[in-house]
Amino acid sequence: MKIIIADDSLLLRERLKELLLDFKNVLISGEAGNGKDALKLIQEGDPDVAILDVRMPDMNGIEVLKKVRESGPRPVVIILTNYPYKQYRERCMAEGADYFFDKNQNVGVLTEIIADLANKIKAE
Repeated sequence: MKIIIADDSLLLRERLKELLLDFKNVLISGEAGNGKDALKLIQEGDPDVAILDVRMPDMNGIEVLKKVRESGPRPVVIILTNYPYKQYRERCMAEGADYFFDKNQNVGVLTEIIADLANKIKAE
């Protein structure tokens, strides 16, 4: 399963890579520190999963999500944010996000979702 991580925090990207590389069948196929680079990686890399931050320079995660969904249903999009406000959650879900998590409270749930997705993709 190919994953792209897009977050303006290098520290968070490194931490996520550490967590996700423990899973078999998971490959971090790219990472970006801004929305424009994230969109390019998603469009060119055909990942199975994209983990997006809401607030990033150049293009925010919601804009990236919207452009990704305009081109088709793939990939699974997980929004991971420090701003888990109701209006962000509603907007992300309306734009087609598959999951919306708070960075400070839901990283454990994120790893469970990744494990589940990796098993489903492996079974296909």
